[in-house]
Amino acid sequence: MSRYLDTLLGQGEGDSVEFKRSTGEMKAAMKTLCAFLNGIGGTVLFGVRPDGTVEGQEVSDQTLREIAQATEHFEPSIHLSIQRIKVHTGREVVAVSVESGLDKRPFAYDGRPYERVGSTSRRMAQSRYERALLDRAHSIHRWENEPAERVGLRDIDRDEVFRIVNIAASVGRLTGPVGTKLGDVLDRLKLRQNGQILQAAVVLFGKEFMPYYPQCELRMARFKGTDKTEFMDQRQVRASAFKLLEEAELFCQRHFPMPGKIVPEQMRRVEAPLIPVDAMREILVNALIHRDYSIAGGAISLAIFDDRVEIWSAGTFPTGITPRMLTKDHQSVQRNPYIADVFYRAGLIEKWGRGTNRVVDMCREAGIKPPEFDEITGAAVACFRVNVLGPGREPARIAKRPESQPESQPESQPESLGRRVLTLLQLQPLGKAEISANLGQKKVSGQLNKVIRVLINQRLVEYTLPEKPNSRMQKYRLSRKGHQVIGEREEGT
Repeated sequence: MSRYLDTLLGQGEGDSVEFKRSTGEMKAAMKTLCAFLNGIGGTVLFGVRPDGTVEGQEVSDQTLREIAQATEHFEPSIHLSIQRIKVHTGREVVAVSVESGLDKRPFAYDGRPYERVGSTSRRMAQSRYERALLDRAHSIHRWENEPAERVGLRDIDRDEVFRIVNIAASVGRLTGPVGTKLGDVLDRLKLRQNGQILQAAVVLFGKEFMPYYPQCELRMARFKGTDKTEFMDQRQVRASAFKLLEEAELFCQRHFPMPGKIVPEQMRRVEAPLIPVDAMREILVNALIHRDYSIAGGAISLAIFDDRVEIWSAGTFPTGITPRMLTKDHQSVQRNPYIADVFYRAGLIEKWGRGTNRVVDMCREAGIKPPEFDEITGAAVACFRVNVLGPGREPARIAKRPESQPESQPESQPESLGRRVLTLLQLQPLGKAEISANLGQKKVSGQLNKVIRVLINQRLVEYTLPEKPNSRMQKYRLSRKGHQVIGEREEGT
């Protein structure tokens, strides 16, 4: 038996190999290949039992024609790698392999898409398929490479452009003469096409962001305790991407403790950051370059609690990337390649999909838990479980509601509930169920519904989908007046 077949069988049924007995199961095999194409690639073996026993089979030109004809049912078209392997029985095993189709997915077989879940292939949910189709269209027509209407060279921060260009040249990622003309530099960075500045240029080097680019925003908060009930500090900044990164790092420096230890060999105190600086920067950079900028009301949120640090980024992970994959070897899928390229040139990222793996390694070396990755209500979230209070102090846990007190019991002081709702919405837009959960309730109470209506009538809160007030996708956000009211209250405390 060939070394190649030994390697495939050694991967085990739960990995990227599916075992098929004969070409009679051709349709099931093609569904599996479709799932592999929508995942990380894989191989289907004809002539191997489900338990891994190699039987082999008679392989004729007709067998190969059947396989080739079956590929005509794929959309978009695919390329197969077919290998015939002679085994000890005198028969052959046919290994049919496909690589991950990152640039063409989602794939469908006989008009239906499939995905890999563990060691099985199943039909992909319609919502996931539709999202993948949008992502495929997005690879050509992306928000970042659309022309920025009403934006000219005067709206681009020249000093910031040349600051980043000089950094890129110093780290060897921008070679040759750069020149002194702003337009030429933008052309070289692919941020201007046919004389038209792209939206990616606004994200990276814009001067003004309202009213047309409200999503270029960073929301930062240090909460007291382990929930969002009370602020200790909060800031909202609209600025270009590199400046937002700097603001986030300054906010972390202001609120992270700097524990230290005495190292006998050095006879001095060595400072150890709460979270490795490079690890925190990597997560913040990922939030900036991978977020979905087409969500006008979206932002990046940095939330610091007593027991954790959360970084929220508008938009889910790109299709084909799951939270679990981020702590393992995975391919790099860039939602905004123009924006990512400028961060790469500035020396802040690599292009090999190793960023989150490096974060995991750095955290383990520092003796802290690696971050947890998740998708929550349409946002990508990274959470560091760390003690922000510092050594010797334990975060206070929220007391559970007594069993005798119903979850939906109205607040005795509606004004207090209203302020808590405003406080929650200050960090990011939320739906009713999310607001209720953050308030410690299992379901939306009648009192909460009443308070939200009052806040909307007072124009302190507004709909994210004003044309569909009863939509199940509806969320609520602070209005400009709401921000002013919160700011006045914070100043008065």
